[in-house]
Amino acid sequence: MLDAALALLGEAGYNKLTIEAVAARAGVGKQTIYRWWPSKAAVLLDASLALAGEPDAEGGWAGLPDTGDLAADLKLVLRARVDEFNDERHEAPARALTAVGATDPELGARFTERLLEPQLALYEDRLRAAREAGQLAPDTDLRLTVEMLLGPLTYRWLLRTGPLTHAFTDALVDGVLGGVAGGTTAGVGKVTA
Repeated sequence: MLDAALALLGEAGYNKLTIEAVAARAGVGKQTIYRWWPSKAAVLLDASLALAGEPDAEGGWAGLPDTGDLAADLKLVLRARVDEFNDERHEAPARALTAVGATDPELGARFTERLLEPQLALYEDRLRAAREAGQLAPDTDLRLTVEMLLGPLTYRWLLRTGPLTHAFTDALVDGVLGGVAGGTTAGVGKVTA
């Protein structure tokens, strides 16, 4: 059913996606779908979770790489994120959920809780390890730093303000880490007010 929803979303778009069409594509009755999901947005949320991969035994995903080179690790992960954003299979449900989540507070909260927060926590964990290793200033605000990394990437993807490339993510990582690592813009990664 989830695969059917994703396939139809890619073919017809979110506005034309219906539970009836998902049921027909999956070869089940629409009541079967409604037994599990109250709306097409809820189906897409679970489909997006399935695309994100299975969580581990503790309910989270595997951590970000830690080779000891924070910049290289973040560039690797953000490049993979760009590849996902540029992949129609991932892009269509992410765009649909972002749009619906902005107008449906309940779905938006579930999307944040089940998909976004666990992913953000992985970035925070990696930055915490870097801070403990002395690669970031001791007072670096980890959540703010994560949002400084992911915010511009998401903004560019969502609003299509420019090409979403590996070069963009590399420059983004260099710029953010230059600020939070104590370079000429020391303190950018901490909240002082």
